[in-house]
Amino acid sequence: MSSMETATTPTSVVGTRVPRLEDARLVTGAGTFVDDVTRPGMAHACFVRSPLARARIGEIDVSAALEMDGVLAVYTAADLNPGAHEISYDLDMAGMPPVPRPPLAEEEVRFVGDPVALVIAVDRYVAEDAVEQIVIDYDPLDPVVDYTTADESPNLVHAGFAGNSAGEMGGRPAADLAPIFDSAAHVVRQKIFQQAYLPVPMETRGIVAEWSAPTAEMTVWISTQSPHEVRLFSARLLGIDEHRVRVIARDTGGGFGLKQLPLREETCALLAARKLGSAVKWIEDRQENLMASGMSRHEHAEVGMAFDADGTILAATIAHVQNVGAYPTPSPVVGGIPVGMLFPGPYRVTDASFHAKFLYSNTVGRVAYRGPWQFESVSREVLLDRAARQLGMDPIELRRRNMLRRDEFPRANANGMPHDHVSPLETLEQAIEMLDYDAFREDQRVARTQGRYLGVGTCTYLEPTTGASPFLATEGATIRIEPSGKVNVYVAGGSAGNSLETTVVQLTADALGVALTDVRTLQGDTAITPFGGGTGGSRSGSMTAGAIEQTASVLREKIRAIAAHRLNATPDDIEFSGSRATVRDNPDSTLTLREIADIAYFQADSLPPGMQPGLESSGRYKTPQIAIWANATHVCTCEVDIETGAVRLLRYIVSEDCGPMINPSVVEGQIYGGTVQGIGGALYEHLAYDESGNPVATTFLDYLLPTAAEVPTIEVGHVETPSPGPGSFKGVGEGGAIGSTPAILNAVADALSPFGVEISELPLSPSRIVTMIEQARAAEEGTR
Repeated sequence: MSSMETATTPTSVVGTRVPRLEDARLVTGAGTFVDDVTRPGMAHACFVRSPLARARIGEIDVSAALEMDGVLAVYTAADLNPGAHEISYDLDMAGMPPVPRPPLAEEEVRFVGDPVALVIAVDRYVAEDAVEQIVIDYDPLDPVVDYTTADESPNLVHAGFAGNSAGEMGGRPAADLAPIFDSAAHVVRQKIFQQAYLPVPMETRGIVAEWSAPTAEMTVWISTQSPHEVRLFSARLLGIDEHRVRVIARDTGGGFGLKQLPLREETCALLAARKLGSAVKWIEDRQENLMASGMSRHEHAEVGMAFDADGTILAATIAHVQNVGAYPTPSPVVGGIPVGMLFPGPYRVTDASFHAKFLYSNTVGRVAYRGPWQFESVSREVLLDRAARQLGMDPIELRRRNMLRRDEFPRANANGMPHDHVSPLETLEQAIEMLDYDAFREDQRVARTQGRYLGVGTCTYLEPTTGASPFLATEGATIRIEPSGKVNVYVAGGSAGNSLETTVVQLTADALGVALTDVRTLQGDTAITPFGGGTGGSRSGSMTAGAIEQTASVLREKIRAIAAHRLNATPDDIEFSGSRATVRDNPDSTLTLREIADIAYFQADSLPPGMQPGLESSGRYKTPQIAIWANATHVCTCEVDIETGAVRLLRYIVSEDCGPMINPSVVEGQIYGGTVQGIGGALYEHLAYDESGNPVATTFLDYLLPTAAEVPTIEVGHVETPSPGPGSFKGVGEGGAIGSTPAILNAVADALSPFGVEISELPLSPSRIVTMIEQARAAEEGTR
């Protein structure tokens, strides 16, 4: 039980395990997803996609498709693209080169799956049949498939981007640290590659775009994490005023960053709906999702640390290179800069350098994915375990020697990133205690005498949440107490399985002092909700808490003033809780919220002098911090079968500090989900391409995901360090996906340490593990 649960009052619902309010609707099939939306005269879209990674587009013959019954239109770039205005996002990085984003491929295709033409038909079946009738002449060109050599390739993914560079930046030059490394007692260096993998939401992308020609208005139903960003984007794209776009997001079956921004296919649907003058629906199928939605994580880095004779870190450096594919969204540096800035992590590093390079390739574009800076933890934590083996130290002892304590904050790391209100050492100690680390080491020793190879790995990280970028720095809420005394709270939304409905209802019930059952939330409709940044960056809990508190405080004052006026008391004498106002020390002098609402709406002449009728308020919260920091430690144990390369996870422990918990069940659910995604990235998932740029994992037969059979019980411990934000809350959405991959990598490396295996490439598939063991054995024999 967390301290938040014990610290709340008996009537408080914040801090308690309230069952998710969304679940009754969702598990009974009563949800409304985009594919459930039907509009009068609605047409269906299907894309013709490139079978080649790079080629010039020649003649496109659509005549046979247009002759088919039920085909309404076929659009190519010449038809659709001229109608597009600025294709940009509010999360694009100022000052960086503009990213090319044509709705349909122009002149060249740039990855397998690149949309070249769009068929609109009376249903999806006819549209898919028509796609097969379209003939396109391609002139194949040499693709840039291997991003690691893209800067040396004579071929350019996009003309005008020399060296296939999508951007480059850095902090202190590595050369400045050379004297430290040259004089250090120990220097450890590592080059590590992380494979491309995907967000893979349960619900694929989808949109219904409906154009009303008489009013020049667009209504959009979309699976999105950010309804208001979709509205901003659509208005720019169509060249119309923002108030002529309405975006509706009902239920969204997972996002994980993929649905934070509309991509090229959604762009095409919007343009096609306007040209056609009706509603157009596009639902992405799973093969499209795996082939053309967007990849993440594809990157490598050369990292190094210098240590003194006692194992104290003297300096750390990272040179990071990232594949951004053909069409990254948003600007690639958005997720790349934090990798370098955060690389020192929770450790006492006084000198550091970083450099980041972003390269185009003829693969699917990079998109946001849960913890897009995750690679800083992968590279740092794998390097630390390698350093421990090289220094002859236990990896936990090496971390203890260098990890920052709670009382050493606030401080800025060596790259200038400020940290505060975190507890990395405390989470490490709690996680190690939960495992009984010494007992595991003894079990490991005994197992090795029996020919079994057990391992333990950890990762401790600092996570920025609730960032203060211009687009994400504020959040609004409107609370309306109806004449019946029931409460409606309106927030921007963007809920995608992250329990935002339950969270908002809990926060509002506590902020007003009303019963949970008296509160309802309306989200995801830009026509009725205040502007908000949506879900992303682990911001929703703390930002909506701030917006609700700003709004509820106005209503609380008004409620007390009305009650005081009617009960012949002063507002300071009024206590309000449980939907009832009572005069202090006079429990018989009371009014219910329904009675107060009746006065506010229907007895305006009985209100205090100067007070406006009604009980409705809107407020907006602005976060003053660059980020609110959360932290956690992941500890994993495993057994590796050295003959087959199979990895079996034994125990998985997370010690999390996200401040007070609004709902412990929701917090733990977020940790579970993110951790499973990290397990997939470490052991299973791989968006692989062959030498010609063909994706070879576009079904779930080839693209492997962890299932319940592969995931152990995840044990969660809580450490509570209040944040400077509203309610002292922190974000928790992304941490599970950050800490899990490096913890598993280190556990496997620890299990295989008797063979001298060091991990340098992901994922750790059985074949890769067997190969690493064979190579290590061959190297050992070669030195004899």
